Amino acid sequence: MTPQDGPSVTRRAMDVEDYIDVLRRHKSWIFGPTFASVVIATVVAFLWPDTYLSTGVVRVVPPKVPETYVQNNVSGDLAGRFNSMLQGVLNKQHLQAIITEFDLYKKELKRMPMEDVFENMRNKDIKIIPINTAGQQQVNGRTVPAFQIGFQYYDRHIAQKVAQKIMADLINENTKEVTQSTTQTTEFLQNKRDEAKKQLDNLEARLSEFRLRNVGKMPEEEQRNFNQLTLLQTSILNLSQGMSRINQEKLVYESRLKVLKDELSQLKDPVGPPPGPPAKSERLIEKEREIGFLEAQLIAIRERYKETHPDVQSLITKLATARKQREDIVKEDAGRKPEVAPRPVDAELIRAQRDHEAGIKQIQALLDAKDMEMKDLQRQSASLSGELKTIQGRLQGLPVGLKEYEELLRERDLSRKEYEEREKKAAASDMFTALINNNQGETLEQIELASLPETPTEPKRPIIILAGFGVGLILGIFMVGAREVKDTSLKNLKDVRAYTQLPILGSIPLLENDLIVKRRRRLAGLAWATACLVGVIVMTSSVAYYYATRV
Repeated sequence: MTPQDGPSVTRRAMDVEDYIDVLRRHKSWIFGPTFASVVIATVVAFLWPDTYLSTGVVRVVPPKVPETYVQNNVSGDLAGRFNSMLQGVLNKQHLQAIITEFDLYKKELKRMPMEDVFENMRNKDIKIIPINTAGQQQVNGRTVPAFQIGFQYYDRHIAQKVAQKIMADLINENTKEVTQSTTQTTEFLQNKRDEAKKQLDNLEARLSEFRLRNVGKMPEEEQRNFNQLTLLQTSILNLSQGMSRINQEKLVYESRLKVLKDELSQLKDPVGPPPGPPAKSERLIEKEREIGFLEAQLIAIRERYKETHPDVQSLITKLATARKQREDIVKEDAGRKPEVAPRPVDAELIRAQRDHEAGIKQIQALLDAKDMEMKDLQRQSASLSGELKTIQGRLQGLPVGLKEYEELLRERDLSRKEYEEREKKAAASDMFTALINNNQGETLEQIELASLPETPTEPKRPIIILAGFGVGLILGIFMVGAREVKDTSLKNLKDVRAYTQLPILGSIPLLENDLIVKRRRRLAGLAWATACLVGVIVMTSSVAYYYATRV
């Protein structure tokens, strides 16, 4: 027969007594991993070499003399240049010199490339930390920054020496950089000042030579001629604008005159039907009157304002709209069927003819007036043009040397102004250079020497041992849980009642040979004692080795 799996039975819920019973049965499975992890963590913690961090503090010392008296010629403040100085101090050549001088990283150099050693030293072992506290010193309303410089290494004495070396190199690098920068700036400004001085002396010599060569030949009326020339050019420009305006007005009048003549020709036969197109409607006549009124307004306002003025543009728009509406009315009237019956003589028609004739005469008079005004402006323009040519001939007849003299004066003034500015900048830069050479400028100052560390910063041995204890305890509990899950035997009366559902009449204890039980206990105790002794010896040896080899 094929064996069949029995029906699955749900485990009963465990209470406190069950958990205590589990701990009692499997206490060795908890204590063993925990003790082993503590031993391993202790050995690792005390065999891990100590790392000591030596630190010192440098701060930025502001200039002794305020910048209002001596202007700084070095770009940026020292706090802003600190990163660039670090790049100079922490470059490969400098780190190589430090490693060689103090014989650092012997083991690392045997198993790592030199580039990796440099990278670890720069990013891990050297500590540059800005100090930002509420109690920082302030000078002239500006916070004086400070920096903590540190170096960590296995040997605390070497760590102190290297940290002191890095701080000294930073101070020297700052002094070198500031001195070099201010000296180069001063030399550059002095060279520019000397160039400006030579150019100014050359122009002064040329001016003196020109004056000696043209004594008594310098005309005094040149400026007056230039003023007259400018005035005449302005007047001619105004006349041209006036003539352009008159031409525009004449175009408007001529257009209006043509419209009136066409309308008058249509009103000549008041009795019979017109031979040509039909008579204009009242709407068309009213719209043409409106157009005439707008054209008159536009002419009047153009005499006061330019073409770009908003009022002028508004009237132009209205006039275009009215003309469009007149065209629409003409199209509508043309589409209507003309009346066949003759129109009777109307007094209104006769009055309209007279009004049109009067309008034609008025516009013709305006055109004649504009023609006269145009002729007058043309005459004035011709007269001014003659005067302009006369003045231009005078200016062209002046000695060529006069223009050269004015050019020399202008160049001399510009050169003198440039020389004075460069002289001022060079003097200020030279004063700041003297300030730096006397150690009165902005510097780095070491306010705390590199410390000799007493306690290591790494490793954190208590934390490592506690972590080992926690890992071992968790591992032991996990193993106990796994064993308990796999064990399906009945362990006490509660299990019997829960799984058999039978009444318990009595219980028979497990009967074993006392000698076998005692021998088993002695062997287990001996094994645990040996393991504990070995663990204690291993831990003690690692601690003893640590203190024996401690620097």
